[in-house]
Amino acid sequence: MNASVVLTSAASKRLIAKGVAAHPGVKRALGEGRIVITRGTTNAFVAEALCGAPIDRGAYAAGFIDQRWNVNARVGEMEEIVLVHGRPANETPDQTLSALAAGDVVIKGGNALDPWGVVGVLLASATGGTVGRYVAAALARGVDIVIPISVSKSIHTSVVDLSQEMGAGRMGLHSGLACGIFPLHGQIVTEVEALYLLFGVDAVHVASNGIGPGRGSVSLLVYGEDAAVSNAYAFVSSLREEADVELAGRA
Repeated sequence: MNASVVLTSAASKRLIAKGVAAHPGVKRALGEGRIVITRGTTNAFVAEALCGAPIDRGAYAAGFIDQRWNVNARVGEMEEIVLVHGRPANETPDQTLSALAAGDVVIKGGNALDPWGVVGVLLASATGGTVGRYVAAALARGVDIVIPISVSKSIHTSVVDLSQEMGAGRMGLHSGLACGIFPLHGQIVTEVEALYLLFGVDAVHVASNGIGPGRGSVSLLVYGEDAAVSNAYAFVSSLREEADVELAGRA
């Protein structure tokens, strides 16, 4: 059976978050290891999925894009959520970094997804923010990096090439914050992977964006066994009224 579905921006975040929670590496780390959920709008939904309770999503964002490259006016109100054996850990960022080991998971969102599966993360911090804190250590130690990101963030050029052209010192004019971009590699979870992890169906990205409630939306073709497609369609339909994150910037 084939089905067409449209996911609003908020519905995509909720679907991707459920997919991350179903990811085998994340499930293993939830029971046996440590999971770092870095700040971000999609990661706010991921935190809810992994913690099993709502959080203050508006306080969990860091950088975001509205009419410009912006930073959340509420950044700093919430610490990053770290789960050890599935329970919130009361530890400092330095303690978390020291403790990370193979089998643990760092969940890091992004701003762009290129045709080669490289994720671009905009960097406004001169020290690289959470990328600077965690990525090198994760790669050195064999920590899994899981990247929740919507296919709506697909771009048509190389993130690696962009990283050679961007950077705060190279921007003569800029809308909002002057940023570089980091090419992030890891285990990507888009709406497509989420649907496969949750329902065993395949999906193809066929269209993006719209007007009104469809701003930032994603249109997918879903296909597979009749019962699985029906279940996936029903779940996506149940997300239609999902509320998105509300943010105010300070850039």
